[in-house]
Amino acid sequence: MQSQQPTTDFILFHLAFPVTNISETKTFYHEGLGCELGRESPQSLIMSLYGHQLVAHVTREPLTPQKGIYPRHFGLVFSQFGVWQAMVERAEHYRLTFYQDPRIRFANSPLEHHTFFLKDPFHNLLEFKHYRQPEAIFGCQDLTQIGDLP
Repeated sequence: MQSQQPTTDFILFHLAFPVTNISETKTFYHEGLGCELGRESPQSLIMSLYGHQLVAHVTREPLTPQKGIYPRHFGLVFSQFGVWQAMVERAEHYRLTFYQDPRIRFANSPLEHHTFFLKDPFHNLLEFKHYRQPEAIFGCQDLTQIGDLP
């Protein structure tokens, strides 16, 4: 039996990720990305990224840079190109660190999308993208391209 996921406005995505400093977290996520701040303790910070819950947890474990965008990153898919472009401009204005500059991936195909990656101060990678054809977000199952070749 196939499960069917409800699609309602009251379901939010939650993501917890490691940081080493709450103040730096606020600078990048609140000031830089525009996240709204929620509850805070010395060990964690809850934020809203376009209505989705991000929770930054302080760790004493050493955080090391990833060797590439795979296998781990997170981000947003924008339904409007103008909103994606505004995020590019915001990242440039606040001088956030681009891990990969804005570009078009899979040009001239049904999977074509604009994308860029940012790196936060704790080596977490964030991707922001906009698909030219919305059905490519979850559809186009006959196409096997996912991400970049290593």
